Amino acid sequence: MDKNLSFVNEKRIEKTIKALQENNINAYLVKDRDDLLAKIEEIVVPGSKVGLGGSQTLAENDIVEYLRTNERYNLIDRYAEGLTGEQMKELHRQCFYADAYLTGTNAVTEDGELFNVDGLGNRVAAMMFGPDKVVVVVGVNKIVADVYEASQRMMAISAPANTKRLNTKTPCVVTGVCQDCSSPDRICREYTLIKRQGDKDRMHVIFLNDSFGY
Repeated sequence: MDKNLSFVNEKRIEKTIKALQENNINAYLVKDRDDLLAKIEEIVVPGSKVGLGGSQTLAENDIVEYLRTNERYNLIDRYAEGLTGEQMKELHRQCFYADAYLTGTNAVTEDGELFNVDGLGNRVAAMMFGPDKVVVVVGVNKIVADVYEASQRMMAISAPANTKRLNTKTPCVVTGVCQDCSSPDRICREYTLIKRQGDKDRMHVIFLNDSFGY
């Protein structure tokens, strides 16, 4: 990344980190994947049972493989091959009893709020309640000015990119833009906004000064 653009991004991340901290949400900027893994290991203690939300950001940083091969953690592996629908549903439920839950987010506002849209609701539900710690990994591309911009970003980028990835039968797979459809395959069903945390030790947002995920 160009050093001047990196500087601008870093200042925006710092502003967002300050806002998150004011909302009782821990936030950090790490320089690369190695620094990211070190921060995760600092937050999530050895022996923890760890759950995962569906996240392109985690996938792009090889977090699943890291957790699978790291003996310090017990992974609830939603990405294991050959899972049936019922097995996947049970793994989603197990995540509510996890010691830590790792996920991405659809957007973070400069006011320190986390905006998310889910299809099933398992990811946003675990972010809000259940696991003792929630670790959210975020690329600088997910920072938005406010909730309105977060919603617009979801409709223009997150929703169509994810439906294309999942090969759903929705209009945005064809148009590339959310149509606010009524399709049975619609993945934009559960809208949530996390504005603040009661437990200051629960939620941790880790920023990378690069673009990751949708």
